[in-house]
Amino acid sequence: MPKRGKKYLEALKKVDRQKEYSVRDAIRLVKEVSYTNFDGTVEAHFRMGLDPRRAEHQIRGSVVLPHGTGRPVKVLVFAQGEAAEIARQAGADYVADSDEWFDKIRNGWLDFDVAIATRDMMPKVGRLGRILGPRGLMPSPKTGTVVSPEDLPRVIREAKAGRVEYRLDRGGNIHVPIGKVSFSEDQLLENFLTVVDALKKAKPEDLKGPYIHRIVLAPTMGPGVKVNVREAMTMRME
Repeated sequence: MPKRGKKYLEALKKVDRQKEYSVRDAIRLVKEVSYTNFDGTVEAHFRMGLDPRRAEHQIRGSVVLPHGTGRPVKVLVFAQGEAAEIARQAGADYVADSDEWFDKIRNGWLDFDVAIATRDMMPKVGRLGRILGPRGLMPSPKTGTVVSPEDLPRVIREAKAGRVEYRLDRGGNIHVPIGKVSFSEDQLLENFLTVVDALKKAKPEDLKGPYIHRIVLAPTMGPGVKVNVREAMTMRME
């Protein structure tokens, strides 16, 4: 186990590592134990009862957080012709409409947070899979980031507003940012429940056994706080 710093150990004293906290108490506590000098991110970590080796368990999707992520989002759109102009007018930060952009990405440029592509561009975009895929930047129909030109304004707007992606990793976990430490408890609660609702809808029909084994909320710097899974799965937004 890595050696922890003094600030982490002080924050850890406030958390009962054996306890599953109510959702509201966990959110209140995770704000309290964050010790960064900047506005840290709060992430929800889900330990899933899914088998990453099974194709039908490879859940992946996206969800628009009602209160956003709290940080600016740079959007790159792969599009040509009229679609490229639509993307520019809709507020895309970058529009990759020529081979120069593909060469730029191959040479290591990745100064964007979300990539969107029109369907006709995917044969070319697919060649960047080894670069974009491991970083979670590959456009995909499953996450709603491969679209028709007329859908570009909506998808760009959602990405800017706080659209986040979720996907099962090789360890059987899902990690999703739900906002900033500076967010109010109600804002973090609504964002968290929105993510939980999306995961519930993505549950494979043939799954036997528990779907979510454990939920932990954690700040950028600070200890994680366990959430009562049963409550999280049944709680509704007021």
